[in-house]
Amino acid sequence: MSENVRVNCGRWLFFVVGVALNSFGIALITKGALGTSPISSVPYVLSMQYSFTLGEFTFVMNTLFVVAQAVLLRGDFKLFQILQMAVNVVFSALIDVSMNALWWLEPANIAVQLLAVVAGSAALGFGVAIEVAPNVLMVPGEGIVRAISTVCHKRFGSTKVAFDCALVGLAVVLSFVFFGGLRGVGLGTLISALVVGRFVNFFNAHVPLLGYIVNLRIRADELREGK
Repeated sequence: MSENVRVNCGRWLFFVVGVALNSFGIALITKGALGTSPISSVPYVLSMQYSFTLGEFTFVMNTLFVVAQAVLLRGDFKLFQILQMAVNVVFSALIDVSMNALWWLEPANIAVQLLAVVAGSAALGFGVAIEVAPNVLMVPGEGIVRAISTVCHKRFGSTKVAFDCALVGLAVVLSFVFFGGLRGVGLGTLISALVVGRFVNFFNAHVPLLGYIVNLRIRADELREGK
């Protein structure tokens, strides 16, 4: 096996591991029963009203995100990004797998609930850090934010905050429409929104594995340039 193949296989492997950790982190936050992560808030509320699972509604939402990217970017939408749909299948399926694997987790008090939310946020943050480091593909939730920021000429970070707030706002509206009160969005949603990014920064600064993954990306660029 050539070095180029080894390096790129390693990058894709870490990317998939990151996506899997994201799925588990979202499931763990959700099982804390204090709400879910902002990106999953709409699918979670819908899953509480209808017979489809959180993973199934996540698949539908992410599919709409990929379609929206193609519409917004038009000719600038790279055909390669269609692979986001494959990631969507894996990500959505693993959310349901993780939810089923955590069937036993039914927090009996607020302390255990908070512990589940924080642990889930840490897992999600680590997953995001691993997923981003290889720089192989954007996941739909980030792809749509990048498309909006490009079209609107806004900074990615600012667009991400606004987009997450819009999703949470929509989830709140749906919750009141369906249940007449707030369900599926709560303290856990706020906590995950505040700490996931901090966990990403912490892991990037203190986990040597992430430096190794970044080096794989750098080496892949060097091999592409014939160095």
